[in-house]
Amino acid sequence: MKYSLPRFLLFIAGIIVLGSCSKNLYQSTTYKEVEIIRDKWGVPHIKAATNAQVAYGLAWAECEDDFKTVQEQMMAIRGYLGEINGKAGITADLGIKFMGLREVADQAYPKAFSQEFLQVLHSFVEGVNAYARAHPKEVMLRKLFPLVPQDLIAGYLLGLMEITNTRDDLEKIISGKIAKDIPKEKTRGSNAIAVNANKTKDGDTYLAINSHQPMEGWYSWYEAHLVSDEGLNILGATFPMGITIFHGVNPYLGWAHTVNHADFSDIYQLEMHPTKKNYYKFDGQWLPLEKKKYKSRVKIFAGIKIGIKRTIYLSKYGPTFKTDKGYFAWSFSVQHAAKAMEQWYNMNKARNIQEFKKALAPRDIPSTNIVYADREGNIFYVSNARIPKRDTRYQWDYVLPGNTSATLWDKGFIPFDSLPQVTNPSSGYVFNTNNTPFSSSGKADNPKETALNKTMGFKKTHRENPRSSRFMELMEQYQGKISYEEFKRIKFDRQLPSNLAMWNITNLEILFHLKPEKYPDVADAIKLLNNWDRKFEVTNTETKLFMTTLRTLSRAIRKANKNKITEELCYKALKAVKAFLIKKYGKIAIPLGDFQKHIRGNVEMPIAGGQGVLAAMYNRNIANNKAKVHSGETYIELIRFTKDGVKIESISPYGSSARPESPHYTDQMKMFANQQLKSMSLDINEARKNAERIYHPVKFVKKK
Repeated sequence: MKYSLPRFLLFIAGIIVLGSCSKNLYQSTTYKEVEIIRDKWGVPHIKAATNAQVAYGLAWAECEDDFKTVQEQMMAIRGYLGEINGKAGITADLGIKFMGLREVADQAYPKAFSQEFLQVLHSFVEGVNAYARAHPKEVMLRKLFPLVPQDLIAGYLLGLMEITNTRDDLEKIISGKIAKDIPKEKTRGSNAIAVNANKTKDGDTYLAINSHQPMEGWYSWYEAHLVSDEGLNILGATFPMGITIFHGVNPYLGWAHTVNHADFSDIYQLEMHPTKKNYYKFDGQWLPLEKKKYKSRVKIFAGIKIGIKRTIYLSKYGPTFKTDKGYFAWSFSVQHAAKAMEQWYNMNKARNIQEFKKALAPRDIPSTNIVYADREGNIFYVSNARIPKRDTRYQWDYVLPGNTSATLWDKGFIPFDSLPQVTNPSSGYVFNTNNTPFSSSGKADNPKETALNKTMGFKKTHRENPRSSRFMELMEQYQGKISYEEFKRIKFDRQLPSNLAMWNITNLEILFHLKPEKYPDVADAIKLLNNWDRKFEVTNTETKLFMTTLRTLSRAIRKANKNKITEELCYKALKAVKAFLIKKYGKIAIPLGDFQKHIRGNVEMPIAGGQGVLAAMYNRNIANNKAKVHSGETYIELIRFTKDGVKIESISPYGSSARPESPHYTDQMKMFANQQLKSMSLDINEARKNAERIYHPVKFVKKK
């Protein structure tokens, strides 16, 4: 269904189309109602009279700091990446088109949104378009502009596909790797912790925001502070093209997100007519697949582009794909998440736990764990999810029959109150490290797993990961109450748990208990691991041996379709890894800081952390026997609700700007590597007093 653009948006489109109208019809002016205050770290503190004007300023600031990423996201939504990135881009264009995200956005806009939020959305779009008009040399593809609200809605949906792991099912369908008998385990990393007076020595309430994301790119964190005369005042992080703060703190409350693992999508195999092309059976009737033609362009070399065409199918279940294994359809929660951006907006404005839970109830954000704390001492955890009511006769984590309405998503969604959650536990803490939601507090306070989980697909009780196991070890060590410094030590911990198991290797402890005398040719490697304190500090010499062996073991058991290792397998892996390390490094005991580096531009430094520890780091190999960290610990925000107000510390992995020429391209790197934090404040006057720069964005207006 199509909707005509409101006059407000048509006016914006008319004045911002790059090169499409005479320049003398319009003039630029400073948008004096919007103030951008850059602190000494380059973090934008945006002040305006209205929430909508703040959104304009946020859009402008995001473009100033990373316009390239802003454009790449929108080109993907528009199906233009192939024109810039060639074959790699066209693959993304096709995948996004198959998802049907733009159609979801078109159907939702504008009727699904409140008038208040539409003003915010329109203003943000206007801010991006104004920046593009003011900086034409930075525009990568002229036809991309002007953006319209549907572009941003679809962009949010694309991000939610990433967060829910839904795209994994799309990749399986398109690649033909659909395993009917083996459900795929999903892995992601993030930490969130909230502790109240029941557990703190000073009686304050603490919150740790520590989502593990890529350090750069589409889904990297961007720190900002938003303040309006309408009552908005929040400091935290968003993604490029984020209209609000995704997680952070206001004067009343704060929250953190982590990725959760539930069943957010289903795959169906259609029963096709034996002779009638593109007809499928549904409830005893043969129905035609709906066909849509998709056209795009792909760059082949230099400035040469060629057109391509693809056919996209739709069935009762949703997007449908023809593969060499048959026709497969796909339903997913993100199809129902067009209003996610407005839910985040309402969370930003909430002033107490009741208002916050009211904002969560619609579950327009279809996934993510939420760990909450407020100035009243309340703490709260929920594994948020928008999951359909499913018929218990079917196994929903496998490929489903696509010939019956019994498997259709038309029975409503599981109510919010039925989700795993806990409020104000007696233990005084809630947490999540992407582990099971049924382990999110003290043992006596944990949510109980019910039969409903058979169709919701949350990780089962006792499905821990190394970070959750280590967190629970640390909480046992602190039997009494903890100080803020102890809270920080827990958050920054770099040690594996004493009983180590990974999601794909459940008996990994075998590796640490081999007998050196039994395997003399790898005795040195065995002794190194047996004596390791399991820490990932820059001086630790065991980490390279361990991580390389872990990867070798993971490949071996994946080929064998198992999740347990044997002594013999460990021996073979250590023998191969020892030979590899000696050939590459000349030794097997290599300090972590010698090869794991934090790098941006010309700045390089050793950095600690690794896979499986709370202060997680993930790296990829680069030249000169080095490995560059690319994800894991990224934006960190630690919050204390005290009697004297909200105290905030934060850090970003690089700096506030993605522009190499900026002084804020690398200025937080050393502090980040040293686990140091910078002090931040919700007081806009404090930001103004210590500002590096204060200015207004540009606004284009029609000449009279």
